[in-house]
Amino acid sequence: MLSLPDMAILGVLALLVFGEEKLPGIMRQAGRIMREVQNTSQSFVREMERAADVNEPPRPAPPEPVRETAPEASEPKAYEPEPEPSNDEAPQ
Repeated sequence: MLSLPDMAILGVLALLVFGEEKLPGIMRQAGRIMREVQNTSQSFVREMERAADVNEPPRPAPPEPVRETAPEASEPKAYEPEPEPSNDEAPQ
């Protein structure tokens, strides 16, 4: 990685070598080339990943984990008040 002073020196040298009229066009061309290189490399990586996925056999599904089941509690019932005793069943 270039430091700030290094980039400044390179900028001054490029300005002296190419001149102030040609330098913007050269920088634009360098930017286009860099973009093309990035696009090509990304395309290559995508193609390699696709080829790896096509040639790889499908993975088997992982087995279900064995769970120790506790006795299932019955679902709570809705509250129902106890019926009132009738006169026939009243305690004496």
